[in-house]
Amino acid sequence: MNPADESPWWDRDRHAGRRPLLLARGRIQAAIRDWLGAQGFVEVDPLALAVSPGNEVHLHAFETRQIGNDGLARPIYLHTSPEFAMKKLLAAGEGRIFAFSHVWRNRERGVLHSPEFTMLEWYRTGQDYRVLFEDCAQYLRHAAECAGAEMLRFRGVACDPYATPEVMTVAQAFRELAGIDLLSTCDGAETDADALRAQAEGQGVRLAPDDGWSDILSRVLVEKVEPHLGHGRPLILDRYPAAEAALARRAADEPREAERFELYACGVELANGFGELTDPVEQRRRFQQEMQEKARIYGERYPLDEDFLAALAFMPPASGCALGFDRLVMLATGAPRIDEVLWTPIP
Repeated sequence: MNPADESPWWDRDRHAGRRPLLLARGRIQAAIRDWLGAQGFVEVDPLALAVSPGNEVHLHAFETRQIGNDGLARPIYLHTSPEFAMKKLLAAGEGRIFAFSHVWRNRERGVLHSPEFTMLEWYRTGQDYRVLFEDCAQYLRHAAECAGAEMLRFRGVACDPYATPEVMTVAQAFRELAGIDLLSTCDGAETDADALRAQAEGQGVRLAPDDGWSDILSRVLVEKVEPHLGHGRPLILDRYPAAEAALARRAADEPREAERFELYACGVELANGFGELTDPVEQRRRFQQEMQEKARIYGERYPLDEDFLAALAFMPPASGCALGFDRLVMLATGAPRIDEVLWTPIP
């Protein structure tokens, strides 16, 4: 059925059909809260308004105006992640923190996307980022248990939430699933778009003439790699190329890779985690590079959060991860699309 042909979400009959999924959502959230509390985490509640919504090329924010006591209007944004605020709390001395935050992302609407959604984000200071792999596995188990599900399911694909996640590097996934030698197109954080283009087109991936290296990587990932991840058992896609590090540290043993991973189940990306970068000079360089590319593609850029960059110098070594909570609920309950597990979906 076309969602446009359905009754509104507040129709009594439709709500009665969705209600079991929404109650399962509450049980899953409570179980994860309890588990994190038992692990010594403190729940925090970052405010949604931010001077910068994030500085990644393809993230699009909701912008509004803040009217000061002087009557002047200044731009301010709804955050696309609570990351900057939570890292400031780490700089302030917090050690283990988590938040269930509503976040907002423009230009995102579909089966797996809502312009407003809930993100579970958590940080551990002084621990290797790979400890987050087990955190993710625990969330899958709790979600399945609370929903009474033996398997996670999406579009005919099943995944065992109780199985230990498989770990595969991005380079390995590109080689085995797409026939592409990704790292051969990298030199540290520098990349060769022509070399990656030649390999991608050789594998039948259609590209736009102005696609850069990052665009080509994304197209291959979406078309050739992601649909095969997390079938039967969860999968951790580890060690992203350094050029895609975002806010992650470079890998100590391989300058072409970074301490960044993503969690997949049923071909769906659920989480994105980092060994966190704490070098403010390098972070500024990356932000500026990202905003130059954003201006080239979309004709806009977002300001840098200077307070965040200042706080990075005081932030201890840490690992952190963000998980799409609504997607986790979808897979645990077998819901066909994200709107079915949102209490009040956007029209």
